[in-house]
Amino acid sequence: MVPISVSAIVLAGGQSSRFGRDKSLLVLDGQPLLAQIVDRLATLSDDLIVVTNRPERYHALSLPVRLLPDERPGEGSLMGIYSGLKAARHSHALVVACDMPFLNLALLRYMIGLAEGYDVVIPRVEGLLEPLHAIYGKACLPAMGRLLEQGQRQIIAFFHEVRVCYVEEEVVDRFDPQHLSLININTRQDWERVQQLLGADLEARASQEHG
Repeated sequence: MVPISVSAIVLAGGQSSRFGRDKSLLVLDGQPLLAQIVDRLATLSDDLIVVTNRPERYHALSLPVRLLPDERPGEGSLMGIYSGLKAARHSHALVVACDMPFLNLALLRYMIGLAEGYDVVIPRVEGLLEPLHAIYGKACLPAMGRLLEQGQRQIIAFFHEVRVCYVEEEVVDRFDPQHLSLININTRQDWERVQQLLGADLEARASQEHG
């Protein structure tokens, strides 16, 4: 079965208050994190969107994306998803956060392959859902809009109104047994761990190339 075409949305609207600086511009392996994420998503989608209320931060990166603001800034990730999904050119959009350095393309392709016939495709790992590593269809927009009008911000609060495909942990393990693709950077400790993981990965690749 040929997967459907999807848009790809990166949420870059957070305040990074716990980290203390813009996480999307952290340099990892010589490249800003947002640029790395966009490069990977470009292999999956021809419609790339970055939802940000500070687009001027990213102009110098010359990314092949549309920079879009939240419809109402300051209302959290649900508003970011809603704003990006409304502007998406395809019926479904893959949504990720801007601070996820180890996105797994094989896992994302698998999820895209499940999207037809569902409104949400979302991993469930250790009993927890990963709403910022998920696929949403435009059919979610009415339910999302109602939540936002009610002042609710919990992303999964509308799931009972739509068709949801849960990608269970044993399936995620087939593609990403260490669950690295679900890591995001909230604290300085997270950032140090990411750098250590990247260093170990680069060493392993160098060893393979010379081994």
